[in-house]
Amino acid sequence: MTPHQPLVYKVATEAREFEMIHALNYRTFVEEIPQHAANAARKLVDRFHAENTYVVCLAGGALAGMVALRGRRPFSLDEKLPDLQSHLPAERRPCEIRLLAVEAKYRKSSVFAGLVLRLLQVARARGYDLAVISGATRQLKLYRHLGFEPFGPLVGRPGAEYQPMMLTLERFESRVGALLEEQGGERDALSFLPGPVEIALPVGRKFAARAVSHRSESFARLLREVQDRLRALTSARHAAILLGSGTLANDVVGGQLSRTPGRGLVLSNGEFGDRLIDHARRWQLAFDACRREWGAPFDPEELSVRLRAKPAWLWFVHCETSTGMLNDLAGIGALCERAGTEVCVDAISSIGTVPVDLRNVAFASAVSGKGLGAYPGLAIVLHRDTPAPRGAPLPRYLDLRLYIEDDAVPFTHSSNLLAALAAGLERIGKARYETLQQDSNLLRSGLDAAGFACVAPAAHASPAVATIALPAQLSSADAGKRLAACGFSIAYNSRYLLERNWIQIALMGAYSRPALLDLVSALEKECLERPVHSLAR
Repeated sequence: MTPHQPLVYKVATEAREFEMIHALNYRTFVEEIPQHAANAARKLVDRFHAENTYVVCLAGGALAGMVALRGRRPFSLDEKLPDLQSHLPAERRPCEIRLLAVEAKYRKSSVFAGLVLRLLQVARARGYDLAVISGATRQLKLYRHLGFEPFGPLVGRPGAEYQPMMLTLERFESRVGALLEEQGGERDALSFLPGPVEIALPVGRKFAARAVSHRSESFARLLREVQDRLRALTSARHAAILLGSGTLANDVVGGQLSRTPGRGLVLSNGEFGDRLIDHARRWQLAFDACRREWGAPFDPEELSVRLRAKPAWLWFVHCETSTGMLNDLAGIGALCERAGTEVCVDAISSIGTVPVDLRNVAFASAVSGKGLGAYPGLAIVLHRDTPAPRGAPLPRYLDLRLYIEDDAVPFTHSSNLLAALAAGLERIGKARYETLQQDSNLLRSGLDAAGFACVAPAAHASPAVATIALPAQLSSADAGKRLAACGFSIAYNSRYLLERNWIQIALMGAYSRPALLDLVSALEKECLERPVHSLAR
């Protein structure tokens, strides 16, 4: 391993990953352990391949280790031990763990424990509370260290003997703390957060490359490439990229509005609309506020009445992340065009998740994380016109004009963050939008079937955020902690979520459909089937 090859644990979903699994399966269970006959292709496809769920560890895109989970009986261990059921505790839902293999150079690393940690997270999410394995006799000490207990006689044949072993969920949980301490970190959970998002491998590799000067020609080329892609993605004429967060991008927009004569209008139907109102107040803008209940769409008739006053500008949030509401950019834009009102939009959670057309938008804010799938740290301001050199001077870092004069890079910048953003932008397009919508439909169907209520109505919902209002008898904090114990990171700890007893599932970063379905199953099991008082972590 090298510092540029971080270990990534995931459920295998891609054809390339399965090809690597078959090759490692062959090297381990044909060449190293003589369990199967050799073949010319040097690949071994497991006979239960179609039923297996594989958890893999990837190092720089290469397969470092793998393990498979299978819940359908009979298990392979049933064939080796006909009285298997008599050895298992009653009233348990067992699964079988198979094909545990780690490349030789990773066997003295954390890969083994990491695979077991992630696999048990997946198993728990699917409702299994007992795992059985055929443990290689040479690794019995290691299996015991992880919490596995032997039972029954040895199985297999000379040269490939195995010890049947089992691991209860409770025993595994008692070992988690020690395992995490050995690994030197926190549990590697599957992230369904709205930010920071799960990073795809190509994006991570670009970020890990050697940094280059922001004054170099190679940086200038990369910056132009990213700006071109952002313009093509949104139809905006200009794209300024700053080091900072979405809050900074909105402050830049607020600075530009401070130079715009006339009174404005700020819309809010959620937390981030309220924050735009706060931006406007801090910039001491002249404006009126139009508030709707959180999770309620704006009323076109009400907006038409408001726009009769001919406000100079209107500022609103496209995807209101707090509720999962996707406000009507095209409809609001059309109303503003008829009124002669400039449109400004917070597009931080919409760009990269839905098609966004900014050709008639004066100013829009975005970020490198969230829907664009890169690391947080870059603030983006997309704008239609060249800012005029007029009005009171703005703080240097917030002066949008400095970022477009002679294609300048006015201040220190990060080539690593910019390269990662370039890789993230390669993932954005029609196929991603369609996949997000399909997965959003699956998610909402699963939530509806389980009896959970989404805050935003389906007709006005973003495909990338589902905010769930939990019933009073369930605690959002407990739900978030229970899902974390199952290996899923969701949003619940923000002040506005805790106050309303809401949780959020976001599909903005890298994820797999099987993991998403596992998350819905875990949510139902942990929040509906278990008593509220049973969580003591």
